[in-house]
Amino acid sequence: MRLENTAAIVTGAASGLGAATAHALASRKVQVFGFDLPSAIERAAEIDGVTYVGVDVTDADQVAAAVATAASTDFPLRAAVNCAGIAPSMRILGKKGPHDLALYARVIQVNLVGTFNVLALAAAQIATAEPLEHGQRGAIVNTASIAAYEGQVGQAAYASSKGGVVGLTLPAARDLAQYGIRVNTIAPGIVETPMLATVSEEFRAGLAAGVPFPQRLARPDEYADLALFLLEHDYLNGEVVRMDGALRMAPR
Repeated sequence: MRLENTAAIVTGAASGLGAATAHALASRKVQVFGFDLPSAIERAAEIDGVTYVGVDVTDADQVAAAVATAASTDFPLRAAVNCAGIAPSMRILGKKGPHDLALYARVIQVNLVGTFNVLALAAAQIATAEPLEHGQRGAIVNTASIAAYEGQVGQAAYASSKGGVVGLTLPAARDLAQYGIRVNTIAPGIVETPMLATVSEEFRAGLAAGVPFPQRLARPDEYADLALFLLEHDYLNGEVVRMDGALRMAPR
């Protein structure tokens, strides 16, 4: 699928993986609509070709309105990349007692329900686009994590949410096949994002040392390159691609 002169949605677009993906798409002459919380957008760097839209991905009405905005340009909406997510840590049973249920529910709501919400509502609009060769209308990329497979101590909520995204991939691809919409998922390893900005260089070096090869942290632009590849490759569908340098996470 050619991306030039189309419109695309990127969630979590104000920073990290989302910002890198929005920038990569915009550089390919895509009209990008970057969804994120208003507070995050206030701190975001301006990117030519990216229109930021303040939206909570867990709110169906807000997402529906934002998707309608993305579909209202002269370019057909053909792509969505879900990068929005949170990653708090808490043990199921810790020194302060059992895992906070509200926190667990919040992680599931943002990472899994939010992903599904944008996927479903974006798909409804993409399905109205004129079909291309072989009936293709567009593609969606979701973001899981290697924690879906090897969640560490304290990652019960996060691993649950990302495992849900992995499990969503194939049925979503099958559901949307009749509309010519492909669905794939990226499961990144440890990526150099703002979430790691507060830790020491020594700690980051320790994380990098655990990666078999290349022995470094992944870069957001590498995620963006893979996301664009998945959007463009017409025969990749229903797949979860690990981007982790062959890392397999230890228990802690």
